[in-house]
Amino acid sequence: SMDAVAGDCVHVAGPNGSGKTTFLRVVAGLLTPEQGSVQWQGRSITSDRDAYGASFCYLGHSDGLKPEFTCHENLAYDVGLRRRLDAATIDGTLVRLGLAQARDQPARSLSAGQRRRLSMARVMLADAPLWILDEPFTNLDVGGVNLLSEVIALHLDAGGAALLATHQPPAIPRHAVRRLDLA
Repeated sequence: SMDAVAGDCVHVAGPNGSGKTTFLRVVAGLLTPEQGSVQWQGRSITSDRDAYGASFCYLGHSDGLKPEFTCHENLAYDVGLRRRLDAATIDGTLVRLGLAQARDQPARSLSAGQRRRLSMARVMLADAPLWILDEPFTNLDVGGVNLLSEVIALHLDAGGAALLATHQPPAIPRHAVRRLDLA
């Protein structure tokens, strides 16, 4: 059992095979729990799937990018399914994540770390209060981990919440991270 409110960051921890990814997929409504329930704002997530789906953004192990699309096209397409975005907003996010020079490159030509940053740009632009992130620091160098940690901190500062599954305890600036062990 766990809960998260605005400004909370919860670290889901446990050894390989302990169910971290399964837990996140249940919270995201991608899997049905064998017992118990998931609630958002006091209501079952199954009572209004559309409203719940609009309230979170999920980043799984796969980057979910279209390899033939450029960085800009990936964000315009994917986030455009949720809300309207102008080119300047997309470009500003690419700059923020150190991907400005890759704006017009196809995703297939990016390094694994750059693809992860691009996937995180999608989360940032979704404008969802809850971020569900499965191993968000995978393939990132130290600078990328620090940048992404700051991005998560800014989301929390703005009243968002984050649920992270990571092997290493995340250091999120200005925020205490609660731990949920699945061992």
